[in-house]
Amino acid sequence: MAQEDSFLYALSSNNAWAGYKAHQNPNFFPKLASGQAPQILWLGCSDSRCPETTILGLQPGDVFVHRCIANIVSATDINTSAAIEFAVAHLRVAHVVLCGHSACGGALATVGRARLGGVLDTWLTPLRAIHAAHEEELAGIKDEGARAVRIAELNVEAGVAVLMANGVVQDAVRERGLEVHGCFFDLASGRIRDLGFGTKRGVRVAGGNGEEVRGRHAQLVFRGGNASMAVR
Repeated sequence: MAQEDSFLYALSSNNAWAGYKAHQNPNFFPKLASGQAPQILWLGCSDSRCPETTILGLQPGDVFVHRCIANIVSATDINTSAAIEFAVAHLRVAHVVLCGHSACGGALATVGRARLGGVLDTWLTPLRAIHAAHEEELAGIKDEGARAVRIAELNVEAGVAVLMANGVVQDAVRERGLEVHGCFFDLASGRIRDLGFGTKRGVRVAGGNGEEVRGRHAQLVFRGGNASMAVR
């Protein structure tokens, strides 16, 4: 499909979607236009294969979103900080979810020691620092895809640590029980798993082999636009 054709198709698809939603529920768009009250702040990767509302099975208005290359959370990035502050302090979301994913281009470039040039190399510096800090463990993983998954998990852990040090997040955790979750989306299965980082301890991933540690497992459960943690 040509570039122009793909854009025209997208506009046509939007028109069909809007018509269907309005027919299905005449109040859907008027309610959407009246304001937002999402329960979830989603911090994810810009990768086109990871559209948060779609993979969560939710609707417009359910999730406040900030996405960037390789879902890197930096304390000095004013864009990320602004999204966090608005969602936590003003929208008063109940959950902050930082989600990495498999086959991440940033993770693959880092484990492959590739130089992408320009601002991308600067942006991926935190991932390279994670690689250096865990070089021995990562070197022991022979499959490059599995190695990229592991560094992506470590990146989520590092990002959650930044979130937990954020003053706005700390206040909300203490004052109203805000929950922070570190998760991972597997492209090959379409499933999201809890890595156990954040305010609650869920599934911890064993070092680099993709296996889960058995015990009390936590899973994000979404019903009617609300999110909760089911522990089993």
